[in-house]
Amino acid sequence: MRYSKVFLDAVGYELAPDVVASSALEERVAPVYRALGMQAGQLEALTGIRERRWWEPGFPLSEGAIRAGRKALSAGNVQARDLGALIYAGVCREASEPATACAVAHALGAGPACAVYDLSNACLGVMNAIFELANAIEIGAMRAGLVVSCESAREINDSMIASMLQNPSMEHFRLSIATLTGGSGAVGVLVTDGSFGRQGRRLLGGLCRTAPQHYGLCRWHRDSMSTDAAAVLKHGVALGRETWRAFLKDMGWSAGSVDKTICHQVGAPHRSQVLSEMGVPLDKDFQTYEYLGNIGTVSLPLTAAIAEERGFLEKGDKVAFLGIGSGLNCLMLGWEW
Repeated sequence: MRYSKVFLDAVGYELAPDVVASSALEERVAPVYRALGMQAGQLEALTGIRERRWWEPGFPLSEGAIRAGRKALSAGNVQARDLGALIYAGVCREASEPATACAVAHALGAGPACAVYDLSNACLGVMNAIFELANAIEIGAMRAGLVVSCESAREINDSMIASMLQNPSMEHFRLSIATLTGGSGAVGVLVTDGSFGRQGRRLLGGLCRTAPQHYGLCRWHRDSMSTDAAAVLKHGVALGRETWRAFLKDMGWSAGSVDKTICHQVGAPHRSQVLSEMGVPLDKDFQTYEYLGNIGTVSLPLTAAIAEERGFLEKGDKVAFLGIGSGLNCLMLGWEW
């Protein structure tokens, strides 16, 4: 899909307050390490993640989304009543019913004509929601839409660590380690038709590819999670490579003409292998996983916001957002910053 009148007006984000080092998590699972004959330091060595942030216990997901959404609206000079849609796109939701987006829309003051709903697609949720809003804006169905998400890793980590202590086997450790990379945070992404006074960060196009035969590689239930990280990496890289080739062709770009990339923040092995397969040098990519971990749907847009704040993303850059989620699903968006 190609776009001519879709803009990323603002990204607001909220960092969780509690910093949790990988070494602190390893202290909690020390009996497992002893049972398996493992040395401390494996978590950071295997993932490249030295710390992540968590919300305080009991923190409402809607509150994080409200804070991030309010920042995005303020930065974009858009009123909540101007929104044609408000989508909550997190993996974590406050309840099965109603949509978490309803609490956010109420707090922000969205108007009665604003479509309000949740969208779920593993770590790709925010990217999917941006794609939906872009399609609606391109055909003139709305002037502006807001995507919000708030992810919380504390609860699933507490459950997983308890499970690891009860079953200190190497197989359980293998399927659990991805959970220990999880971080917490919130994001608000404001997408408009450019009529609110901002003309930067123009969306040029987007493309998705799927490999649903791999749906069982990463499963998150209410209080348990299981991830075959090696298989996710293998098949995720293959899907990413296929999507990248189709994306470049559709955009009329080459790998060398892409100035910067922002990937979903999984960890060091995933980043290096994915970018290598795509022919993208590491210095063209910006990462936050080392100190924020994997924040699910929040990771990619939050990383883009920090990259812009630090001067990594510059005006005129061709920027590729490289999203992937369990399922497996892949979505890439191309921007002129």
